[in-house]
Amino acid sequence: MLTEVTEGVRITVESRYEPVLSSPLMDSYVFSYQISICNENEFPVHLLRRHWFIFDSSAIRREVEGPGVVGEQPVIAPGEVYTYSSACDLRSVRGSMRGFYTMRQAGGDAFFRVSVPIFVLEVPYTMN
Repeated sequence: MLTEVTEGVRITVESRYEPVLSSPLMDSYVFSYQISICNENEFPVHLLRRHWFIFDSSAIRREVEGPGVVGEQPVIAPGEVYTYSSACDLRSVRGSMRGFYTMRQAGGDAFFRVSVPIFVLEVPYTMN
């Protein structure tokens, strides 16, 4: 489990390989991840956008950017934790993801970025 705090927002990430959804013979490896977003500020924050950088050990690099997370743009009250799960596919047995969320104080005009720590996506038992 990885954790990082930016602008009073704590991000915790856990990832795992999903063998049932993967097809190694077709170079398709699926990884799920769960992210918890804890607002440690004294004001509510509104998650507006996500921006991901996905790295595959086969030298494939992707960027994914868009509104909210899993179809939502949650407002997270002080002390509240918002948790969601998603997934990513790779063409190799190892890779990583990192990114950030664009947020603002709920009802405010100033935007800020909250970093998501880099996390490894790796099929178990593949290290030499």
